[in-house]
Amino acid sequence: MERWAGRVAIVTGASSGIGAAIARTLALSAMKVVGVARREERVKELAAELRKEGAKGEIFPVQGDVTNESDIKRVMQWTKEKLGGADVLVNNAGVAPSCVLHRFRTENIRKIYETNVIALALFTRDFVQDLRARGVDDGHIFHINRFTKNSKWHNNVKLNFNVSSTAGQSIIHNRGIYPYSGSKHAVTVMTEGLRRELVELESKIRITSISPGLVRTEILEVTGLTPDIAKQTYDTLPCLETKDIADALVYALGTPPHVQIHEITIHPTGEDFRSLL
Repeated sequence: MERWAGRVAIVTGASSGIGAAIARTLALSAMKVVGVARREERVKELAAELRKEGAKGEIFPVQGDVTNESDIKRVMQWTKEKLGGADVLVNNAGVAPSCVLHRFRTENIRKIYETNVIALALFTRDFVQDLRARGVDDGHIFHINRFTKNSKWHNNVKLNFNVSSTAGQSIIHNRGIYPYSGSKHAVTVMTEGLRRELVELESKIRITSISPGLVRTEILEVTGLTPDIAKQTYDTLPCLETKDIADALVYALGTPPHVQIHEITIHPTGEDFRSLL
């Protein structure tokens, strides 16, 4: 990671969970991190914590909604003006509201595709164009293929929880997640498509997709579970920690320039394969 010291990364969805863990880990690795989130105050708290810890790098909180193209352009412009431009882009922001195809709410399906597909495509496009305009040919793009939602019964309470983002690699039979799964299939195709385009351009910009299984985050409470039930779920099921995903990203980022880590799929040890069907 020595060659990335002092360089700049943009991390979307940096206010909590995997995004916050990635922002923290990159700052501890001496990078300058632009932490993008709607809840800017959460990113400010994280930045203050790292300053107290004496991190070699720094987090720069920037408020932004990735579904708003003007916000994306504002983040890119701010990064260029204040920090000279970004070298790494981490597309982490993602949503997965339940969306049953024969009776979904229009706003839910729009939210899925505007966040998981369109925002990712716009941020990636603007990032690559900025790299090429600045003559930077060793940038790195990460797509964090966030979670699908699965339903299980635990102590007579129906729980929605995260399982693997192999939703972008297969069709998981679970009512309510088909639109989300479709968004992840789109990201899988766009990831490979961009890699091929970069090869045709003779560019050395790399792109990596990271697909995690169940990760201990705030997502269960966001979907409406009480903190006690959420904790019980995580304590009962095999799950990953957010740092595990951040460490995987650092591994891929830290490989030599001639090494392209295209896809990392991470499952917790002991995960029940039946939850993926």
